[in-house]
Amino acid sequence: MSDPSTTTPGWNERIVAEVRANAGYAPWSTEEEFAAGRPVPPRMPGFDERGMPLILVHHTGAKTGRERISPLFFQPVGDNWAVFGTHGGSPRHPAWYLNLMANPRAVVEVGAERVPVAARLARGAERERLWAKEVALVPKFAEFEAASGRQIPVVVLERVPA
Repeated sequence: MSDPSTTTPGWNERIVAEVRANAGYAPWSTEEEFAAGRPVPPRMPGFDERGMPLILVHHTGAKTGRERISPLFFQPVGDNWAVFGTHGGSPRHPAWYLNLMANPRAVVEVGAERVPVAARLARGAERERLWAKEVALVPKFAEFEAASGRQIPVVVLERVPA
C-alpha cells in the first residue's frame, strides 16, 4: 500500500485538520476514499459516528530532517500512548516508524494538548500485551499483520518530563 500522505495531494493536511476540528477524531472514510487508499477505515464495530480516535505525531524525517505529522491510531498506556506500524498490511514499515526509530524525540497532539515524547519500541511481553489489546479493539490489525509477513511494530510514546 502506498503512503497516501505522499500520493494524494493534501491528504495528510486534510486528516490533520479533521482531527484538530473534531476533538481528536477523524470522520469515517467514504467507500471511494477507502478504496483510493485513505487509511482511516470504513465504520467498524465499537466506534461511533465520530470515527476513530487519532493522535497527531510530529516526527523528524530520517533522511530529510524535516518535520512530518502523522495521524495515527493509538492506545492509551497510562499517561503515554502506543501506536502501531500496520501500514495497511504492507510488507514495508511505515515512514513514521522509521523516522521515530532514527529520531525518537517527538511531539504528540492529543486534543488541544501538545506533549513532548520519546519513542521506544515495545518488546516481549509488553509488546504482546499491547498488541493483543489493540487487535481485540481493531481486529483488522491482525489481518494487516498476517498480510504483511512481518511482526507489526508497537511503539510507545512516553512523555518527556518538562
